[in-house]
Amino acid sequence: MGIGGCILLFALGAVLAFGVDWHLSGVNVHMVGWILMAAGLLGLITYASVFRRRRFMGRAAADEVVEERRYYD
Repeated sequence: MGIGGCILLFALGAVLAFGVDWHLSGVNVHMVGWILMAAGLLGLITYASVFRRRRFMGRAAADEVVEERRYYD
C-alpha cells in the first residue's frame, strides 16, 4: 500500500469515527473508524520508514568511489 492508500484509509476512518451519526446493528461504526485510522497511520509510518532507509542507502552508494585499473601485456 502506498502513501495515497494510507492517507485514504486514515481519512475514511476519520469520517467513520467523527462524521457519522448512524448506527448499524451489531457493528460499532465509530470503533471501525478508529481502527481504520490506526491502520492508516501505521501504514504511513511504515512507508516513511522504508522510504527513508532506501534514500539513505542510495545516497551512500552514490558517494562511493570506484577505482578501475587496466593492465595491458
